[in-house]
Amino acid sequence: MIREGIENGEWNIPHPFVVDAVFQKFGIKNANGRIYPEEVLKKQVEIYQQKIDERRALGELNHPAESTIDLGRISHNIKELHWEGRTLVGKLELITSPGFRKYGIISNQADQAANLLLSGIKIGVSSRGLGTVTNKMGVLYVSDDYEIVCWDIVGDPSTPQAWITPEDNIPQQYIESKENDGSKSKLFEDLEKFTDWLND
Repeated sequence: MIREGIENGEWNIPHPFVVDAVFQKFGIKNANGRIYPEEVLKKQVEIYQQKIDERRALGELNHPAESTIDLGRISHNIKELHWEGRTLVGKLELITSPGFRKYGIISNQADQAANLLLSGIKIGVSSRGLGTVTNKMGVLYVSDDYEIVCWDIVGDPSTPQAWITPEDNIPQQYIESKENDGSKSKLFEDLEKFTDWLND
């Protein structure tokens, strides 16, 4: 487990340093007052999948205003994304340095993010993108010209409950289950099965 960064007095860092996270949600107003429609966000996630496949789904620690990714500030690479109802979840890898893995020396942004997690600090994820918004009766909807640049690691994510979780799973309360069709997220079904197994 990632919490066991120091074990028996020895520095013990996982490599690769992979964590789970909530990345985005459609149809829900975020802290910036914007709503990402389902068709807009799902289309962009599908396009973004090519970057994941090519191992260039990079992001930074903190959330700059620029539309380009600064390689000098890279903290992570996204390994996988999938939908749980209206919630986009997945895994990202912190690109930690050899010095951090061996001695705990912080020399880049990934080391800093990993150190925050190892220290029990709650950090999250926020998207960076380009596009316009449409005002509909006072509500801002992201338009279909939206383009995802990346997801950055932040201290205060705009998407509700978009936290990084170093426990190899996303807590159910971070996920908005599917609505109107009566179905449950796969993760919720797995948790129910586990509970049933415990009660047998």
